[in-house]
Amino acid sequence: MLSTVRFDYVDFERVHLHPAVANHRPLNEAKVAHLAEDIQNNGLLEPIVVWERNPGEYFLVGGFHRHGAIRRIRAGHPGYFDRIDVRVVRGNLDEIQALNLKLNADRLDTRITDYFDAVIFMANANWDKGRIARFLDKNLAWIEDILRYAPGMDPRVRRLLENGQISWSRAKAICRAVLSASPGQERAVLEKALAAVGRPADASRPAKVLTYRTAAKRLKRCPTSFQVSGDDVLALLQVLRHKAPPAETVERVRSAFPGLLEA
Repeated sequence: MLSTVRFDYVDFERVHLHPAVANHRPLNEAKVAHLAEDIQNNGLLEPIVVWERNPGEYFLVGGFHRHGAIRRIRAGHPGYFDRIDVRVVRGNLDEIQALNLKLNADRLDTRITDYFDAVIFMANANWDKGRIARFLDKNLAWIEDILRYAPGMDPRVRRLLENGQISWSRAKAICRAVLSASPGQERAVLEKALAAVGRPADASRPAKVLTYRTAAKRLKRCPTSFQVSGDDVLALLQVLRHKAPPAETVERVRSAFPGLLEA
């Protein structure tokens, strides 16, 4: 059974990479550089998650960017961070892989497609839907939708969903249309649905001034703190929520959160 057994302080070089447990996306070198500066200035504020397969044998499960940042610090400053704070977990390999996928998905910039591989992996490892839902803190219907539509989803539909060009509801509608198509007509139904995504009627819809995902990414490059008022925060929420917020609201956000509305 997967469990956290303790928090510890271990030699950095004793934490290894396991071939079956990896970061879900390629490391973002800009994020690694930012974290290296932050960790060097403020310390490692969040422990790295490691799997103790055998006593004293550690493999990285969560915190790949922080691990890369510390390695970068050590390359320039030998002797720094010889030991690091870790959260030690135990479990069998499929539980560790599931935890790794969950930790990768539980991020500010997460996309629903980040959960696809995690849910499918756990289902293939004979986890029942209820257990998957509890593990990922999601409702059962959400898990069932992923298991129903994600495995057979056309790669083009998945890319549109990953890039934010269509919603999860629309992706499901496309998948439902294909699944309910007459035998032999599946490809034609799919091509028609994909063609509809790029119609001018869709392109004419006003784009949001700022999306949540873009805001999360830009905030990582902004100053670490802002001096703002409650009205400033309210203006930011309005910009994130509405496709066409008032111009004065946009300007308030631009002034209160420098860099957030950069081109």
